[in-house]
Amino acid sequence: MTLPTFYPLIHNKWIKTRHAIKVKNPYNNKVIGKVYQADEDFLDLAIESAQKGFHFSRQFSSIDRYTILNRISDGIQKRANELSEIITKESGKPIRLARNEVARAQLTFSWAAEESRRMIGDYLPLDVAPQTRYYNGIVKRFPIGIILGISPFNFPLNLVAHKVAPAIASGNSIILKPASYTPITALILGDIIKEAEVPPGIVNILPISGKSAEYLVKDGRIRKLSFTGSAEVGWYLKSIAGKKHVTLELGGNAAAIVEPDIDFHKIIPRLVQGSFAYAGQICISVQRIYVHSSIFNNFIEAFLTETKKSAKYGDPMNDAIVMGPMIDMKAAEQVEKRINEATKRGAKILTGGKRHKNFIEATVLTNTSVDMKVVCEEVFAPVVSINQYNDFTEAIQMVNKSHYGLQGAIFTHDIRKIQKAYNEIDVGAIIINDYPTFRIDPMPYGGIKDSGFGREGIKYAIEEMTELKLLVIKGEND
Repeated sequence: MTLPTFYPLIHNKWIKTRHAIKVKNPYNNKVIGKVYQADEDFLDLAIESAQKGFHFSRQFSSIDRYTILNRISDGIQKRANELSEIITKESGKPIRLARNEVARAQLTFSWAAEESRRMIGDYLPLDVAPQTRYYNGIVKRFPIGIILGISPFNFPLNLVAHKVAPAIASGNSIILKPASYTPITALILGDIIKEAEVPPGIVNILPISGKSAEYLVKDGRIRKLSFTGSAEVGWYLKSIAGKKHVTLELGGNAAAIVEPDIDFHKIIPRLVQGSFAYAGQICISVQRIYVHSSIFNNFIEAFLTETKKSAKYGDPMNDAIVMGPMIDMKAAEQVEKRINEATKRGAKILTGGKRHKNFIEATVLTNTSVDMKVVCEEVFAPVVSINQYNDFTEAIQMVNKSHYGLQGAIFTHDIRKIQKAYNEIDVGAIIINDYPTFRIDPMPYGGIKDSGFGREGIKYAIEEMTELKLLVIKGEND
């Protein structure tokens, strides 16, 4: 059987290059397609294309951007089944979650269409001193130029959308490097963008090597890097980015605090889902849960019951499955190693803990310490640690003992504790009475500390992809 073959998209043309990679399904290791990578010879061609694209995009009116973005959103809807299936085949994401990702990507583009009509400037009265009596000012946002977007494997459509949609909405052009594990989804989106009659050069999609990505990061013609991925790679790319604008959305080890005034039986299904859905391969997957000592034993019992009931792994094409495989064997072996390291140092496995090829059982640990890698690092796997605390201030301190700071959650009805958590927990977002894995696409998304800086979420990404420019007008003295 002939494999489906895909090519880089440069200036709205599919470019056949010399080197191809095989994309495999992590569930069964079958090759699902062949993707040609853009060789180094084509990198300058892509940049020149993006420069030409920016010449058009910067002149677009709001209605132009609005129309284009809605066409892309409609195109995603029309090909929703195809996109959902390829996401599952490329990434191992359960099909029910893949469908949700496609729906979110559609929302991301439609919301970007709305935001493209809300790039409102300011009128500034500058007549605030005797010498500026007749002066007025106008402030507008202007696109900065070529954006380089680098996206991860775990959301191969929607995290691509979160770079492409605001770039179009703000009048920029973009070169997108999809993850090597999951390039086909991004290239199908490229086909949708072509069908939406986006002018050539505004969006170029390049499956490329890490070395080629570094070349683009260093190139002075590119004005901004928007990177989503590991902290190690993100901070390195920032160090070589020169004078570019940079947004980094990196890792996390999201924590939740459960207070005794909550009916914890109602929240446990949500916390189990946040801990184990997509085998925990989500930046804001629940990794740490701190439960008040007065309810700790009962909470553990109920959490284990729900885990054994609903967190089963298996074929991601099965609608009943929420846990597919890890992205590859290396990732699964690394998780197994970290679990074993923790148990040797005194952590206790309450359920799970075993690896089956590149599947990891839903794993619940307790008696973990802050210096264990399953706690202090981003485990990015179906592993959650549950420990107890006695005092709310103590719980906040436990959450903050991390070099990550992406999102966190508090379960309580006490407004004073909500305010205290909001003021004192060092994360980019605090979620009240829902899991820290909550995200809807218009909200500002990003973290502090090693979780990066800058924000995604369409309105906020637009702000980071534009620069303010002031027009000062001197009036006449009648």
